[in-house]
Amino acid sequence: MNACKTMSAIPPLMDWDSVNWQKLEKYVRKLQQRIYHAERLGKKRKVRDLQRLLLRSKAALLLAIKRVTQINKGKRTAGVDGMKVLKAEQRVVLYNSMTRLSIKLHKPKPALRTYIKKKNGKLRPLGIPTIIDRVYQSLTLMSLEPQWEYHFEGTSYGFRPKRSTHDALTAIYMKLKGKTYRSWIFEGDFKGCFDNLNHEFILNQVSRFPATDIIKKWLQAGYVDNEVFHTTEAGTPQGGIISPLLANIALHGMEDAIGVRYETKPSLVSKGSLSLKKDSPGVIRYADDFIIICHSREEAESMYGKLEPYLRDRGLQLSQEKTKITYIQDGFDFLGFNFRRYQRKRGPVFLVTPSKESVKKAYAKVKDVFLRNTGKNVYRLIGELNPIIRGYANYWRVAVAKETMGDLDDYIFRLTVNFLKRLHPLKTWGWISKQYFKPDRTGVSKDQWILTDPISGSQITKAKWTPIKRHVQITGNHSPHDKYLKGYFQLRDIKKFEMNNVQSRQKLAKKQRFLCPICKCSLTDTDEGLELHHKTPVNRGGTNEYQNLMLVHISCHISHHKTKIARHY
Repeated sequence: MNACKTMSAIPPLMDWDSVNWQKLEKYVRKLQQRIYHAERLGKKRKVRDLQRLLLRSKAALLLAIKRVTQINKGKRTAGVDGMKVLKAEQRVVLYNSMTRLSIKLHKPKPALRTYIKKKNGKLRPLGIPTIIDRVYQSLTLMSLEPQWEYHFEGTSYGFRPKRSTHDALTAIYMKLKGKTYRSWIFEGDFKGCFDNLNHEFILNQVSRFPATDIIKKWLQAGYVDNEVFHTTEAGTPQGGIISPLLANIALHGMEDAIGVRYETKPSLVSKGSLSLKKDSPGVIRYADDFIIICHSREEAESMYGKLEPYLRDRGLQLSQEKTKITYIQDGFDFLGFNFRRYQRKRGPVFLVTPSKESVKKAYAKVKDVFLRNTGKNVYRLIGELNPIIRGYANYWRVAVAKETMGDLDDYIFRLTVNFLKRLHPLKTWGWISKQYFKPDRTGVSKDQWILTDPISGSQITKAKWTPIKRHVQITGNHSPHDKYLKGYFQLRDIKKFEMNNVQSRQKLAKKQRFLCPICKCSLTDTDEGLELHHKTPVNRGGTNEYQNLMLVHISCHISHHKTKIARHY
């Protein structure tokens, strides 16, 4: 209670960079853990009181502003009011003005409609809320998510904290590998899921939440497309911070609808673990994409009827072009991977490989980089290629993908040769190869033909250098809001960090105990990007050696340099 009073008594903020983020994050995290624990015990009134406390918390408001204006990818995108908050002084003004307002009295503005291309060539509509609406949505997410994380099914993986596509594909692999009674796959996809969700159903699900009224206002705020206002009678706008959670709340309950049943089996790790009953179907859902694994074609076909009342209540329909029934030996694609059982002499084997569509998309991205950099220097080319190569290699590494990675490297090499010949049309290949290809300097391989920038010495990475490593699936319905699982998620965060970062960053993070030296907050427990900071600047004689480097959050890095400049003047 003392902590609550301390946080609610924060005076008007004067300096954004002086905020103790570690203290605020710890306070908000504890409140979220209390909400989760109270929901687990069935203390509905206490849940509401704690949610109300978090909605009014100035600590949570500060964190919401930071996430919306400094961390989230759309921080530079304005809503219909054209408002952007990019500077520290603007964040101070926004915070001080919002502390005088109540979320219940806030009147949301319509979302700004924009479009992005889908992989099938069609356009996906996005609704961009205003900055203030995004802050309030982030605040609502903090309060509502812990309550629902307790109820969500363990087979739901999309848009949930500490869950990923790799968890979903590992869940499929564990259910279908080896001897299995389930060989038929119902591949499901909702038609325009985010655009058609029933508002009344969503509001009924969150009726006990203290700020249900503001959720209703967001759902009915409408959108502006090409300067024309449109009303919204159904759906949640893609692009809103709260939308993925509301979609998960609406889609919750699929296991009950199709008759999934579990049994408790003895386990050496814990008192007992849940596993599917032999005669039960299984389901894995990632947002609006899902598969149901069945024993027979007849059982798979019965899913259309079993899902009908589930869909009707939520205002949804199945997509005719994407929903189909597949035999396991014919294979099926899900989240960029192909799952298929092969018949071999020694018996059947179940393999997970990158899908053709995923590989095609990787090749297209790589080719686009070469086209954009035609006639430009090699340093820039390498700088744009390396994140793409690492990204796909890290995504594919959990599957049987060594051959796919090697093929991607070969494709990049062929494009590189053509790129260099165009760059130096009057030079021989002997001169070009001697100038631009050097041995690997990282020691990862003995490859002598690594594209190297002759001026900076930077080298291209290769996908095949990434080792294949099975992903450890998240256990059951474990949630980071469970205070008893703090150590479990810290270990998972560190493993995820090590899988997705090069050795130099891993070494620095370990040296810093996985904490940002500037804000003292975790480097792994965040979606924020990281950058290297020189203790002694290069223009003052600083080097790129480990002793002179720190791994910090991007927002901390920017704030640190701005503060130094301000002090200098």
